Amino acid sequence: MLDAARANVMTRTALRWYHYALLVIAAGTMQCAPWYIPPPIRSTLNRPPTAAEMAELWVEPVDVSHRDLFYGIGGAQLAPDPHARYEFVAKKHDFWASSPGYTVRDPSGLVWSVKLGAEVQAEVVASRLIWAAGYHQPPVYYVDRWQLYKDGRGTLQPPARFRPKLARYKKRKGWSWHQNPFVGTRPYQGLLVLMLMLNNWDLTQSNNSIYKLREPWDGARRWYVVRDVGASFSRNRGTWFQGTRGDPEGFSHEGFIESVKEGRVVFAWSGVNRELFRNISPDDVRWIADRLAALTPQQWNDALRAGGYTPRDAGLIRRTLADRIAQARSL
Repeated sequence: MLDAARANVMTRTALRWYHYALLVIAAGTMQCAPWYIPPPIRSTLNRPPTAAEMAELWVEPVDVSHRDLFYGIGGAQLAPDPHARYEFVAKKHDFWASSPGYTVRDPSGLVWSVKLGAEVQAEVVASRLIWAAGYHQPPVYYVDRWQLYKDGRGTLQPPARFRPKLARYKKRKGWSWHQNPFVGTRPYQGLLVLMLMLNNWDLTQSNNSIYKLREPWDGARRWYVVRDVGASFSRNRGTWFQGTRGDPEGFSHEGFIESVKEGRVVFAWSGVNRELFRNISPDDVRWIADRLAALTPQQWNDALRAGGYTPRDAGLIRRTLADRIAQARSL
């Protein structure tokens, strides 16, 4: 009986890795093969977006130097209490188990999406920087230690990313990097460069979300959001494989800008969707770099502290980003 159970487990494990290998090969072949044709890159509008439409993606911060990059858009009032009792609601089902997690409820009745694993620190810090540059982000927080209660029993949990499920907005669907209302605009070009600066290698449509808000918040009643950014501050491993996670050391060795040819910037990008970055000008790069350069030393410290990084890893990330901002502004 025991041998049969062990054999079943081994068979399921083997099948899982087999399916994973097939997906990796298919994805890599599609990206690398000469016959691969990426989706057309075009605006879904037949005209430039209006100011109100542009605000659904990006709003110029009134005074970026006063944005609270420790607590982010949700502020201190929404921050989860690490000492609270979080009741189990459901377990996140992740076939690849790269980012396990839970849905939990706090004593006030607020429901939270909780992510565990190697992405939690990067997601919080990257979200802070994206928001600082004027792009919409949902509230996210890093919690170092917390208690999960299930069937009356509490267990100590590892560090996690907490994201509240608020009544003020509803997540509707994803949106495409290749086709959306903002293609060709300066804020959209700047967003692409920002993804390269952060080395967010997981640029998939499923990680993008559209939020419908009950009332205006952060400048708009609808948000186009790059939401799951936990692959930031890590290393690419080409189009055949996923990049690393939680890897500031690897991030510090990644390239950024290679050259400028015929008025377009050539990036040292080995990840997917390379076609997205072939029509970016030096002005686009400088535009987003100037916004990050406006952050104060205290804001940088607050953003990295919000993710719970060690001084060593925080230093690696900060120095790497400072170097990339300097490269961008020198174009």
